[in-house]
Amino acid sequence: MFGGSKMSLLLTSVFRPFGVDDAFGRKENKLELFHNQVTREQGIFSMRYNHRSFGLYFIAENIQMPSVVLDFPTLKQFRKELKKGYDYVGISFITPNFVKAKKMAEIVREVSPNTKIILGGHGTRIPDIQDKIDCDHVITGEGIKPLRRLFGEPENAPIKHPALSSADHKRILGLPVAMKSAVLIPGVGCPNGCRFCSTSHFFDKTYTPFLETGQQIFDTLVDLSAQMKTDDFFVMDENFLLHKDRAMELLDLMQQNNRFFNFSIFSSAEAITAFGIDNMLRLGVRYVWIGAESRQVLFEKNKGIDTGELVAKMRQNGIIVLASSILFLEHQDKDNIYEDIDFAIGLNPDFTQFMQLGPLPQTKLYQEYEEKGMLRHDIPFEEWHGQHRIWFDHPNFTGEETETILRNAFRKEFEQLGPSILRSGQTLINSLSSPVYQTEDPYLLQRYQQQLAKCKAYYWALTALKWLVPTAHMKQQAAQLLGEYRRQLGRRNPLQVMAAVPLYALATIGRWKMELGYEAHNPRAIKTMFRLEPAMYKEMKGRIQAILRNRKTWAILEDKGGAYELSLHFSGKIRERTVRKLLKRLNERASASLQSIKINITPLATYKEETLEAFIDKLADKSNDIRIYCSEAQQRNKALFNRLMKKHTCSVNTY
Repeated sequence: MFGGSKMSLLLTSVFRPFGVDDAFGRKENKLELFHNQVTREQGIFSMRYNHRSFGLYFIAENIQMPSVVLDFPTLKQFRKELKKGYDYVGISFITPNFVKAKKMAEIVREVSPNTKIILGGHGTRIPDIQDKIDCDHVITGEGIKPLRRLFGEPENAPIKHPALSSADHKRILGLPVAMKSAVLIPGVGCPNGCRFCSTSHFFDKTYTPFLETGQQIFDTLVDLSAQMKTDDFFVMDENFLLHKDRAMELLDLMQQNNRFFNFSIFSSAEAITAFGIDNMLRLGVRYVWIGAESRQVLFEKNKGIDTGELVAKMRQNGIIVLASSILFLEHQDKDNIYEDIDFAIGLNPDFTQFMQLGPLPQTKLYQEYEEKGMLRHDIPFEEWHGQHRIWFDHPNFTGEETETILRNAFRKEFEQLGPSILRSGQTLINSLSSPVYQTEDPYLLQRYQQQLAKCKAYYWALTALKWLVPTAHMKQQAAQLLGEYRRQLGRRNPLQVMAAVPLYALATIGRWKMELGYEAHNPRAIKTMFRLEPAMYKEMKGRIQAILRNRKTWAILEDKGGAYELSLHFSGKIRERTVRKLLKRLNERASASLQSIKINITPLATYKEETLEAFIDKLADKSNDIRIYCSEAQQRNKALFNRLMKKHTCSVNTY
């Protein structure tokens, strides 16, 4: 690929746009976790976040093959990238995006017929997927080891965690959110094996740890914190607190080293109860996603636990809670389903997720319904997403009824409990009265100061929220909360009060846009490159810094963990002033020696021999590993390259 001898891999998500009715998707299936499944009926108060395809980055970081991750491309961008001639293309997709994955495979065969296609993601559990989508390989479950095996790489090599933002394009009240947070993935899968859970079944009802010990997690957090400039982490682990010994070891290390990481986690009621609220606050758990599921105790993870009491206790101690519930379970009918909806609302969490029961391929539920003939195969995969109508025959509900009941459940939750952003503010101020912080323990006192700072920041927005909420009940709720903040934090200064005016104005404009149907919140395409020769890359987000970049010359410096690698690309005249500028910037950015230097001289590059030779002589003072890549036409200048190879540890490679 690109003239190099190494194999190359493109890992891609399916293409955008998302959340529109077209030949490839449906408007209800937005690529926004919260606005799709949690705050969807809260209007301008809805959380608008996009999350990357984290698994693709994890794979790219942990294989040796030069790779590119292309997240959320348009079809045009995907075609353009394919023309670079990859040896492999990996397409990750979920069941509702089956048609998109199929279209992308067809484009691969059209644009780059020699490229081998690898399918991955939850959609690969669709029965006989290899016969439905033209492909060469199908990988289900965890993808690092199978790809290492396919590429002839060491399967059990250490796992390296990529540095990634937990969410992109974040907006609340129509305004961008500047708060930084990173994602942490300690492992994948869940041993609970709930019959409806596609994640548990996708990983064969087992847990595969990437970070097996608290020490490994701590070391990773320290590294990610330094790279991402944040101590806030979204933990992508199905039941983080279930592995209590690992979490307690992490807590001990944080206390010993006086580090104050903060976590948003998924966890079950049984794991939370076993770990304890006190330990959660010490650990820095600030947000918990918990599966309440149903008023009836149908799941082992909730047996013997009063979920309402547990949610209340967490919120009283300043832990924000998202409680998820399932609608259209087998026992539900037109009477008791409203009891389950009222049960979910009665938990009074900060956030509520309502999901339709969904028999997705691979799950035990799917197998049972398939055997009973209950699946609706006349409904296309694009509608198997859980936020519109069910795709199976329920004895008590039609598809149209499930759509209406789901929408009304979200609306009732919003009308009764108010905006989630307001409820979260209540939980934040609750933390200042938590008995856990009534102590002389310096570690917990520092945790208290963190919560106090968050409350002070939130205080700025409260008046605008009071003006923005749509009902008298919500305005009273906001007024009471404002009074509580005033009681605990004192009166605000004039600047804080005045800040409500522009916030209200900007949020009002955002609301008008939503009401007019302007809801464009599709993610931007993100292209990230791993282990590429200089001729292969033009830009790389986060991993490199460009010390010189213009139309015909780029110089890219990559940090290899303290040692630097310099990559140069010339496609025009190599001028003396360009060389001087480059050397000056190189000395400013990397005064120490370089691990290696790679120079790509394209067929369009021109130069004076003495200029190029003097330049490489100076570079040789910084590295004893210089690799020159050039066309056969360029290498005909044998005298120059022979001199360079005699003087320095230098190799010349043709393409």
